[in-house]
Amino acid sequence: MESKWPVAEQARFLKRSGELLARGYSLAEAIESMTFYLEKKRKEEVKRSLEKLREGFPLYLILAELKFKKDLVSYVYFAEQHGGLARTLTEGSDMVLKREADYQRLKRLAAYPIFLVLLTLILFFFVNRILLPKFNSLFTDMNLAPTIFMETIAAAANFLPFTLYFLLSLTTFLTLYYIISFKNLHPLKQKMNLVKLPFAGKFIRLFYSHYFSVQLSYLFSGGLSVLAALKVFEQNLHEPFSREIGKDLISKLAAGQDFDRAVGEYPFFEAELSRIIRHGQKNGRLDQELYFYSRHCVKELEEKTEKALKTVQPILYSFIGLLVVSLYLAILLPMFQMMKGI
Repeated sequence: MESKWPVAEQARFLKRSGELLARGYSLAEAIESMTFYLEKKRKEEVKRSLEKLREGFPLYLILAELKFKKDLVSYVYFAEQHGGLARTLTEGSDMVLKREADYQRLKRLAAYPIFLVLLTLILFFFVNRILLPKFNSLFTDMNLAPTIFMETIAAAANFLPFTLYFLLSLTTFLTLYYIISFKNLHPLKQKMNLVKLPFAGKFIRLFYSHYFSVQLSYLFSGGLSVLAALKVFEQNLHEPFSREIGKDLISKLAAGQDFDRAVGEYPFFEAELSRIIRHGQKNGRLDQELYFYSRHCVKELEEKTEKALKTVQPILYSFIGLLVVSLYLAILLPMFQMMKGI
């Protein structure tokens, strides 16, 4: 059984293969050339896949067997339908690489604050269980009132178990909801629920608007009609969302609904997408309009991700800094108060 490739490695492999295709290589030649840059384990997996490719198997099925990321497999599936494989491999891989880079940045951003929070909790436990009882005993003997920071630490210590229980219960509830309910929902209903999330909803709408518009633009530029393009979506058995959105839109068109209005009814697409489709149908350049709109979605995603990262980082560090300062004050102020009482 093939081992799963890291996402960044998958994207780089396909991007370089796309670059070779653009230079005139055949698909088999491009992939064979890429094997020279792979480690031994990957090289053998790709060589086995090359044999299937030469036997006539489509590339997207081979990538699915290699456990490639679904987004990449879907990009390749659509590319093999409209013929622009080199361009799609390069652009799709770039998109996945950017998302993976943002994900890694987010992990790095979260790693240090999480470490500081854990360290602060250990310090909090030490202060609450060892130092504060001694200070309370001394203050009682000296008839001194506890400081506000001592009382705050004591109150926080009483509240902390409830917070932990709440977080544990919430995690358990969300896990059960995903397994029992969300996972079994219709793919389109899943996306409708996801876009309702307060913070992530806008990102999800932009992502699916980009995905849908860029694939349609490639299919239209390949000469397919709206109905033929949607049938390509419907036949994508490896990606439930593509299959169901194609099937649903075909049924709406069969009922006499306009394409732009049908697309505008889905809450997981940006409202602009419907207007872009209407405008593209009027000026006869729907493929180009959708392509430019897909690039706009990518730019918006990048800007919003950058803004979110710049906002979250100072908030995290400010919160941790406040915790640390409060702990130090809880230790130092009682000492100063005792010195005054001597």
